[in-house]
This record gives sequence, structure tokens and C-alpha cells, in this order.
Amino acid sequence: MEKDKELRDLANKHPNLVLVKLDVSNPSAITEAAKIVEVKLNGLGLNLLINNAGIYTPTASLDTVDAEDMVRTYKTNAVGPMLMAQAFLPLLKKAAQESKAKGLSCSKAAIINISTAMGSIKRTTDSFSPPVISYRCSKAALNMLTMCQALTYGEAGILCVALHPGWVKTDMGTQKVGSG
Repeated sequence: MEKDKELRDLANKHPNLVLVKLDVSNPSAITEAAKIVEVKLNGLGLNLLINNAGIYTPTASLDTVDAEDMVRTYKTNAVGPMLMAQAFLPLLKKAAQESKAKGLSCSKAAIINISTAMGSIKRTTDSFSPPVISYRCSKAALNMLTMCQALTYGEAGILCVALHPGWVKTDMGTQKVGSG
């Protein structure tokens, strides 16, 4: 729980930082989080939604992955970001409409989906070791979702991009594997 304390300490130092507990695989939790954020914004729009939640099963090969792991991974890595965007869309649209900024930008309104090069269909042969099938497939789905969001929400002034941050040392990524 040391990380929880670090996060709470950070929020205490920065009054504009509000912690909202959220499980992106739970649609009602997403709806509740959007309501909490809307209240905290007090009539303002939301400029930036970053979908960073993700799960990874390092041993999932084509021979070993099962339906349960595949569905659980898709639910968190692809369906969760879709539901998050839907829930926060009214606040993002509000920010975009009220912004005086031209074009698309994070300063206006944006959805950033954290992806990985491991979700690239074109680059699969460059990074297929380890295979991590459920993770790769779910991130490929996230990349397609992001493209669809960009084509749909761009008309409302909302920038939508998928980012590959490279290897990041986290609880999930404690060992550098592949390229994402």
C-alpha cells in the first residue's frame, strides 16, 4: 500500500488532483467515475482523458491462451477504453466547444489511449517474442478503436491518438520484453 500513500500524498500537495477509484472492466464503476469527475469540474469540460489501464499475461501463447484470459484482457485493454470514452464524451465535447484553440490538441480536448508496438499488425514479425497473444490482440483492437474514435470524435474537435510509450517499469512491466 506504499504506492497508495504516495498517490494520496501527491493529491494532498496538489488540490486540483482528484483521485477517483476505478475499475475499467466494470461499466457501472466507469459511469460513477464520470459523475464524480463532472461534479469536480463544476460546469467545466474535460480536456484530457488518458486510458492507461492494461493487463498482460506473459505466458499467453497460441497453444496456452484460453478464452477466459482473452476475454478478460480484451475487457480491460480494449472495451474499457471504449466505455471510458463514451462515459466522458459529454465532458470532452463541452471542453472542445468552449475552447478557443484551433484544430485538434490536448489543450482543447483529447482521448489518449496507451497502446504498444506489440499491438501493431505490421510490426508483429519484428516483436513476436514473446507472443503474449491476448495482450497483442487486445492492443491491436485498441489501435483500431482509436482510429474509429479519431474519425468520429474529430468532428467534435476531440483529438484521439494511441501512444506507444516504450517500455515502462511498472508492476506489469518489471522485465523488459519485446518492444512494448
